[in-house]
Amino acid sequence: METAPAKIPAVLLLQVLATVFMTGVIWYVQLVHYPLMAGWPHGDFPRWEAAHREQTGLVVVPAMLAEGLAVVVILAWRPVGVPARLAWSGAALLLAIWASTFAIQVPLHEQLSSAWDDAAHARLVQSNWLRTALWSARVGVAIAMLHGWAAAEKLALPRPA
Repeated sequence: METAPAKIPAVLLLQVLATVFMTGVIWYVQLVHYPLMAGWPHGDFPRWEAAHREQTGLVVVPAMLAEGLAVVVILAWRPVGVPARLAWSGAALLLAIWASTFAIQVPLHEQLSSAWDDAAHARLVQSNWLRTALWSARVGVAIAMLHGWAAAEKLALPRPA
């Protein structure tokens, strides 16, 4: 009798999807969106900044919460084949991302909400490289966890050509 193929643990799939999504968003923000802010009408910048924060929140908050949920579940009920060091590395990276977001980027956005400020904008663009690097690293960790699970289940994942 054949056995059914192993199903990817939903938490690992959720983590990979949310992390890859957020990594794509952060690279777009870093390379396109934040630099374009310099061209927004500076006299009416608070209105533009408010719209940016509202619309961006609708896109990123669900994915960030999904990542947070995945991290908690993985730490609490680590799937087979996922080394503890990877689970804790993923958690540390997400904690650093959230710390940067709430300690650096959010205050800079709040400053820009009152009026355009060249220095605040420059700090926003420069400091966001940290989140860009951290989210990029999280993709590697999330994929490594998925690979560890697949190896433990003796599944052959496709290899790049």
